[in-house]
Amino acid sequence: MNSGVVIVTVEAGVQAPDFTLEAQTGEKVALSDLKGKNVVLYFYPKDMTPGCTTEACDFRDNHEQFEELNAVILGVSTDPAGRHKKFTEKYGLPFLLLADPEHQAANAYGVWKLKKNFGKEYMGIERSTFIIDQQGMIVKVWRKVQVKGHVEEALSFIRENL
Repeated sequence: MNSGVVIVTVEAGVQAPDFTLEAQTGEKVALSDLKGKNVVLYFYPKDMTPGCTTEACDFRDNHEQFEELNAVILGVSTDPAGRHKKFTEKYGLPFLLLADPEHQAANAYGVWKLKKNFGKEYMGIERSTFIIDQQGMIVKVWRKVQVKGHVEEALSFIRENL
């Protein structure tokens, strides 16, 4: 029986699905405009929550090291751009957060999932990170990310492989 849900598998070795989303700055950001740079595309559930704040601040604290490796960090959640703006201002985040309220990117990358929490089921973003090389190919995927140590792992991957 087909429920109309399309299961997308995005993995290392495939072209990164393109998207255009609004950033907290109000600008439209297209992934395809970043060819020539390495991209750290990380999906997270919600601004201002403990795990997401820790992850964003870890990326912030390592931002210069990513820049030195020609890597751009993009965070994506379903929060609106206005909430992203408050989040970046509160924590001094020096990278773009993209609003994906229609789940365009989340669906394209297969991170919009059925989640369970305290016995309740709901749809939400599964914390995931994709490293995309300068040609737009996905070279590394982490799904069901555990926040502690993850940013350092992503940085090490880029340093050693790109």
